[in-house]
Amino acid sequence: MENGAIARYRKRGYRKKAAKNVGELTVLPIAPLTVEEQSDRLHLERKVERAFYQAGMALMELRDRRLYRSTHATFEDYCRDRFDYVRRRSYQLIDAAKIYNNLSEKCEQIVHILPTREGQVRPMSQLNAEQQILAWSTAVEEAGGKVPSGRIVKEVVQRIKDKERPPIALSVGEVCQIMAKDNPELRGKSGCWCIVSEVYEFSCLVATWESEYILRPKHLKSLGYSPDECKQMEDLGVRMTLLHQTGKLDEAALWILNGLAKLKTPYLTILESKLLALLEVEYLDNNSNEDSN
Repeated sequence: MENGAIARYRKRGYRKKAAKNVGELTVLPIAPLTVEEQSDRLHLERKVERAFYQAGMALMELRDRRLYRSTHATFEDYCRDRFDYVRRRSYQLIDAAKIYNNLSEKCEQIVHILPTREGQVRPMSQLNAEQQILAWSTAVEEAGGKVPSGRIVKEVVQRIKDKERPPIALSVGEVCQIMAKDNPELRGKSGCWCIVSEVYEFSCLVATWESEYILRPKHLKSLGYSPDECKQMEDLGVRMTLLHQTGKLDEAALWILNGLAKLKTPYLTILESKLLALLEVEYLDNNSNEDSN
């Protein structure tokens, strides 16, 4: 018993000592980088930053020399099978490499501040070579002398494009067709007609029967109606809006109004006129009678 007690005591003492040692931190001196190590680090960092560029240059050579021809009929099929790239991705990287080359050759003042990701140069594919230099220089300046984000570059590119746009050819009261294209806010509105309420430098305020939008010209197509026809559509829009403002429309009523919102002519057919009049009797005249009672 005595030997067992001594053994347990010694064991507990050992654990305490070990725990104490584990809790102690030994601070080891950190050796500074040598000149050679510093150079290696910079070289490797450049490789990481230029990964998208090197990929783009490699894809360009594979395409231009048709080095895929032994296994694939087209460059697009080769990229899909070999790299799992859709066509768009392959050409995004190729375009990015071309832009990178342009910047590295002509941005002498900021040659050490070049793109590190493909997304930073993608917006500049919409510009010519000289505009790319201007866009990147401006973006670097706005980023405080650092590599700008893709968002900053995109905003700068948009401003450059806006300056080159001709004045908007639309006028107040004109009837246009909405072209949704890449605008998620216009989902379900493609093909609907609207009326221009205000014209700004690069956009327009337009009104539909149920809402208002600020749109760029690329999202609007003039229907070429005469002033009298535009006035007819404006009157129709007012009637539809009054129905919408009741807030009581059922699915059938909404179905009719959504159909009228995509009219292809500046006038209503006899049936369309009857349906709209029926809705006005049901929702506007009846509401008036209820209010008076």
